[in-house]
Amino acid sequence: MRDTSAYSAHEQLVRDARARPELWRLAVGLAVVVVLYVALNSILFAVIGNMLQPSQAETLLRGSSSLATLVLLLSFGFLTLGVGLAARQIQKRSLIGILGPRDLCLQQFWRVLRALVILGLVLMALPPYGMGEPLTQNLSFSKWLLLLPLSLFAVLIQTSAEEILFRGYLQQSLAARFRSPVIWIGIPSVLFAAGHYAPGVSGENALLVALWACVFGVLAADLTARAGTLGPAIAMHFLNNTVALVFISLPETLSGLALYLLPYDMSGSGMLRQWLMVDFVVMIVSWLTARLALRR
Repeated sequence: MRDTSAYSAHEQLVRDARARPELWRLAVGLAVVVVLYVALNSILFAVIGNMLQPSQAETLLRGSSSLATLVLLLSFGFLTLGVGLAARQIQKRSLIGILGPRDLCLQQFWRVLRALVILGLVLMALPPYGMGEPLTQNLSFSKWLLLLPLSLFAVLIQTSAEEILFRGYLQQSLAARFRSPVIWIGIPSVLFAAGHYAPGVSGENALLVALWACVFGVLAADLTARAGTLGPAIAMHFLNNTVALVFISLPETLSGLALYLLPYDMSGSGMLRQWLMVDFVVMIVSWLTARLALRR
């Protein structure tokens, strides 16, 4: 992370932010993002909640139905809207500028996504086979297949929004003010981890899940700095969340679009902790695969 020459491509993302690098601009911008995101989500959930029965409204907050999960994932679009507004009004930057050159961003997205899909298929063919206990069928295959295009779109909205905020707006704004990658990679990654720290849901695994998110943030930031666009980071995040939300999900939250459910919940300290360790290894291998794909 200290070899800044490897991050020369990052300069094209940071260049526009250097014109207005003051930290107060970043602080005000983040406040705009948070206020707009919370306000628009509050309105959205109030409107939809008034249309539902009390029991249905509860499933909306947990994302335990297909509709609820779609609404929760698509609501991350407000995050992208907030970043676009804050960047335009406070830094005089465009959302496209945060993503990177459009054609290159799309090219790198597809290149990395293809490589990671191939990696995933290879890993599926390797032992151990199964998750320790039989998976639970969540949706019928026909319903799952019918929802699949919309599910993938919703996951793309959610993952791209998080990347635009953390590896885009926040990382670039800090890089415009500080030279050290320890700062402009470290701070967004720690904040990303803090957003995933949920002891009420994860129980004893909360710190481990947050650590996973922090490491993911560092690796996604590294890809972004090497590539000069958000394309690779979005691809890695998109595939990870697609597997976790659309194919095999945890049973507690955001499970409404999954074909299967895991036989244990987020707070379980047994099998889940073992698979989190495996997931750490898969994440590192995915990052290395993405780097190799970018060199082609």
